[in-house]
Amino acid sequence: MPDFLLPDLGEGLTEASIVNWLVAEGDTVGVDQPVVEVETAKAAVEVPAPFAGVVTRLHGEPGQSLPVGAPLLTIGPGFAEPGVTTASEGSGNVLIGYGTTTTTRRRRTRTVVATPEKHSKAPGVISPFVRKMAADNRIDLTKLTGTGPGGIIRRADVEAALTVPEQRDGETRIPLTGVRKAVADKLTTSRRQIPEATVWVDVDATELVAARKALNASAPDRPVSLLGLIARFAVAGLRKYPELNSRVEGEEIVQLRDINLGFAAQTDRGLVVPVVRDAGSLSTRELSAAIRERTTQAREGKPSPAGGTFTVNNYGVFGVDGSAAIINHPEAAILGIGRILDRAWVVDGALVARKICELTLAFDHRVCDGGTAGGFLRFVADCVESPVTALGDL
Repeated sequence: MPDFLLPDLGEGLTEASIVNWLVAEGDTVGVDQPVVEVETAKAAVEVPAPFAGVVTRLHGEPGQSLPVGAPLLTIGPGFAEPGVTTASEGSGNVLIGYGTTTTTRRRRTRTVVATPEKHSKAPGVISPFVRKMAADNRIDLTKLTGTGPGGIIRRADVEAALTVPEQRDGETRIPLTGVRKAVADKLTTSRRQIPEATVWVDVDATELVAARKALNASAPDRPVSLLGLIARFAVAGLRKYPELNSRVEGEEIVQLRDINLGFAAQTDRGLVVPVVRDAGSLSTRELSAAIRERTTQAREGKPSPAGGTFTVNNYGVFGVDGSAAIINHPEAAILGIGRILDRAWVVDGALVARKICELTLAFDHRVCDGGTAGGFLRFVADCVESPVTALGDL
């Protein structure tokens, strides 16, 4: 009987909690059919089965936490399709960008223990995971106001309660939990492991703004964003300077074939980096649309494919001109985009008002030297200053 193992959901996550089973014992399932909804520190995910057959056993109850690589469900004998992997082999990439580990982890699972309600009106909670999360952190659900449909208390509501500052001995203490903790761990790893350097340049974005206006006027139903335009130029730059689309593994630099473009997005749950996979195959309009879609999904708490290879960060939306961004480990570089504002600029010897933007590039000095990093940044800057010429060649 092959076991379907909990896949590695990416982003360094090592466990997930069962939210809801989508099948029951005795059900027949097909390949890629969602069988269980699990929740991690990042998002809720529907996990599809990698093979077909009859479910003979469900391993775990809603609210129970399982480590990556632990059995999720068992398929009856003789029903597994040829070529699939089982518990003895390690399951495959059952989610886009995700895969399971072959390392067996031993970790005690935690189950939800029902306790008598102390109030006559039960709080509006659907997810056993949310209820357990509140219980583990001693959060009184009856005192929370749910932001979900019909007042349902969501995970974000419990996380918000967890981040309420505590006054102690004249100090304010804010718990480091949930997404904030996951982000903190990743940024700390980046600072500890990557010897980064930063280069920057001011660019005249006047023609970029005009090009976007013209593109959107020609096809208002397929709008192009400024971020989408610059992201498209960055993808072209990575084709020209592939050293920056890489990562360091041990004593090797691994240059990657596909460009999976991540972009920083601020959500109610904190900073996340959705990913547009194979961005190099998309047109400017397609890339803009993908960025909008991934942003919406992130803000709704839905998962995004993992496995980014390069990140763009539009911190200009916060009204700042520049920033030395932290590289999204294990990537090798991150492109930062400042706000676009009117400034005095010299054009053909005359001082005129132009729309100026600062671009920054933080890069892993192990994968390339300043010449390569500067060449990439200058390429993107030239595209921003002459977008029509650049788009003609893309």
